[in-house]
Amino acid sequence: MATAGGLPYILFPVIMATFLIPAVELKVPNEGSKLDMWFNKFVGTFESRKNQLLPELVAAETNRKVISVRKHGKAQFRSIKDAINSIPDGNKDRIIVAVGPGTYVEKVTISKEKPFVTLYGDPKKMPTLVYNDTAKTAKGSVYSGTLSVYADHFNAVNMHIKNSAPQPDGKPDQQALAMRISGDYASFYNCRFYGFQDTLMDDTGKHLYKDCYIEGTVDFVFGTGQTLFMKTELHVIGDGEAFVTAHGRNSPDDPSGFVFLQCPVTGKGKGNAYLGRPWFNYARVIFLYSGLGRVINPAGWYNNQPTLAINSNAYFAERQNRGPGANNGRRAPGVQVLPPWAVDQFANFPYVEAEKWLLPPTSDVA
Repeated sequence: MATAGGLPYILFPVIMATFLIPAVELKVPNEGSKLDMWFNKFVGTFESRKNQLLPELVAAETNRKVISVRKHGKAQFRSIKDAINSIPDGNKDRIIVAVGPGTYVEKVTISKEKPFVTLYGDPKKMPTLVYNDTAKTAKGSVYSGTLSVYADHFNAVNMHIKNSAPQPDGKPDQQALAMRISGDYASFYNCRFYGFQDTLMDDTGKHLYKDCYIEGTVDFVFGTGQTLFMKTELHVIGDGEAFVTAHGRNSPDDPSGFVFLQCPVTGKGKGNAYLGRPWFNYARVIFLYSGLGRVINPAGWYNNQPTLAINSNAYFAERQNRGPGANNGRRAPGVQVLPPWAVDQFANFPYVEAEKWLLPPTSDVA
């Protein structure tokens, strides 16, 4: 977040928004061995789902193009930024930027005028995109991302995205984003995000992450996204006070929220981290069927004004988490146990409207 100071981090129970979710045949699995099968059955292939997908997405996928980036050897571009700049504004085709091995020291922005871009890293030697901008040098933490995407229909596969700025030491304006995603209908497969404070700004739009890794210290997954995380490890660095999430939902009828399904939370510290705290008063974060390490404080969720009546707005919920950090008997007042009927509502594909845009990860890039 732009700053942690001065914001009213108060824990509130939910006033649930009412919105319709289409019926889904597949039920949310609570066992890791079944999740991939459940996912693959839903996502299918492009050909099997063409009649369900948005027309503009069908047109884009039908006209796919591949452009190549390599540090060395035969390729069209030497830098990711040059490859992105080659894509015309108003692009309507799927453009796959095939990125070869190596470390690319670049700050990359994909404007809203360039939809349907995929960054596809070499699966055997995943490339790293890295830069060291901060809130101070970028004149605002939200502008400090190594990769910032404002376009819709963005995908990233097999990429390491890192902000290499040093860990903040308490001085102002040291937040440093690895990634900011502000476009709608974005998916991330087998990607890793590295940073300290504010590593991943899941800003706005409907997004899905699967088989990813995110590390950091304070608010390292934050934003106002309507987002489903699956089998994505959240790793707390160090033994100082840490906050995994800070969601920014700001009204009771806002459908956004972070939902973590079978996402392990790891770290070397003991009891120094919290699963979340509100960025804005109606924050919504849900952890389901996840392994929570000893790094998680028994209270689970942070409320810096505990003398207030518990509480009226934010919604923090869990269901059937496990591990030493899943001590529901000691959770902070106001933390909810997600009822069975709500599991399919939040931790399922219709929550992010995936039936009309989500495709399996690109895998046929030469």
